[in-house]
Amino acid sequence: MDLSVVIPVRNEADNVAPLVGEIRAALDGNLAYEVIYVDDGSDDDTVARLRQLADEFPSLRIIRHAHSCGQSAALWTGAQRAAAPWIGTLDGDGQNDPADLLRLWSEARLAQAPAGLALVMGQRTKRHDSWWRRVASRIANGVRSRLLRDNTRDTGCGLKILRREAYLAMPYFDHMHRFLPALVRRQHGDIVWLPVNHRPRQAGRSKYGVFDRLWVGIVDLFGVMWLLRRANLPRIIKDDPS
Repeated sequence: MDLSVVIPVRNEADNVAPLVGEIRAALDGNLAYEVIYVDDGSDDDTVARLRQLADEFPSLRIIRHAHSCGQSAALWTGAQRAAAPWIGTLDGDGQNDPADLLRLWSEARLAQAPAGLALVMGQRTKRHDSWWRRVASRIANGVRSRLLRDNTRDTGCGLKILRREAYLAMPYFDHMHRFLPALVRRQHGDIVWLPVNHRPRQAGRSKYGVFDRLWVGIVDLFGVMWLLRRANLPRIIKDDPS
C-alpha cells in the first residue's frame, strides 16, 4: 500500500460519488492506494451512498463516528486505521481537485526530497470562495506565520500528503488540522508547498462560518504557541550501532 486517502465528511451525500470517481480516475494504475471515508455523524444519505460505492470499489473503507466530533477527530481516526506509510487528505465537498493528489505524492517520493520530509502541502492560488473568506484567510495565515514562525502560506487547504508516523506522533487536540505546518516544524520535520487547484462547491453547504473559525482559532493559536515553546524535542543525528 503506497497511499491512504483519508476524507472526513459530514452531510455530503451528493458529493461522495463524483469525488470517488475523480479519485479513481487520478490514482488507478499509478499507485496502490485505499480510500478511507470517515463519516463524522452525518444525518443525511452520506453513509448509504458510500455503501453503494463500496460494493463496486473494494478499496473504499467507511468508518463512522457515533456523533460529530469535528474534522481533526475524523482525520485522526482515519490516520489510525490507515494501512499506508503516507496519508493523503482532501476535503469531502469537492473543492479540492483529486488530480493534485498524484502531484503531491510524486513530490514526496522524489529522490531529492528532504530526508526529513513529513508534509507536502497544497496552496490554493486561485480560490473560489467569497471575497470576505479570502481576506479573512489571508489575515489569519499572516498572523499565524508571524507568531508561529512556520512559513504558513495556506493552512486551510485540505490537500496534503503526510507521513503517517510523523502525524500520529503529534499531540492530538481538536482543530489541530489547522496547525499542521507548525506541528511538523515542532518535530523538526520538513515541509514542501505546491500550488493546487481550487474549485467552487457544487452541492451541499459549508460547515464552517468565518467567525466560527476566528474565535476558536484565536484560542488554539495561543495553545499551539505554548506547545512550540515547551517542545524541546531532540533532533537525532545518527543512531550508534548496537
